[in-house]
Amino acid sequence: MIYSLTGKYVAAEPGFAVIECGGVGFQCFTSMSTLTRLPQQGATVTLYTHMSVTENAITLYGFSEKTELSCFRMLISVSGIGPKAALSILSTLTPEDVALAVGSGDYKAITRANGVGPKIAQRVVLELKDKFKSMGAPADLPAGAKGVPAAAANHSAAAINALMVLGCQSSEAARLVAGFDPSLPTEEIIRLALVEMGKGI
Repeated sequence: MIYSLTGKYVAAEPGFAVIECGGVGFQCFTSMSTLTRLPQQGATVTLYTHMSVTENAITLYGFSEKTELSCFRMLISVSGIGPKAALSILSTLTPEDVALAVGSGDYKAITRANGVGPKIAQRVVLELKDKFKSMGAPADLPAGAKGVPAAAANHSAAAINALMVLGCQSSEAARLVAGFDPSLPTEEIIRLALVEMGKGI
């Protein structure tokens, strides 16, 4: 498995970038978000990669941020969601936007991506929420759980789900979220948690 590529950024076209490492140019399919963050051609860059091996091809997908790679992997784990649809979503929404949409159940936000209709968007939200439940994430906390009002509990649960979309383990996500006022909006809890995650990198 190729974890990342660091080399000279030599070419790009819509949908992919070419990174030259040791005289070999690696074609990395990617999102428009990553392409817009790349420096001028000729500069040294690092892309975090996912390698897909099928009978007909070995394909690399590369992203400038680990959170985008984690989100891509979560998206392609959904039945019926292939790399093309995942890249379309990440070309329109940031990983944080996707995470918030899943955590709050807002499938309509995902339909902003080109070629992604309501049925696919709903599948993304429902399957990822189910996946988190199986991993022990409190996707829907009951009203009054541990003395926390229902609305606040739901904010915390949505934030935990969102952090897991970004690659955070359920226990770590729960620990981070527990450090903040559960009455804060979900978006603010996620933002504060990401700041804390960044301090540990």
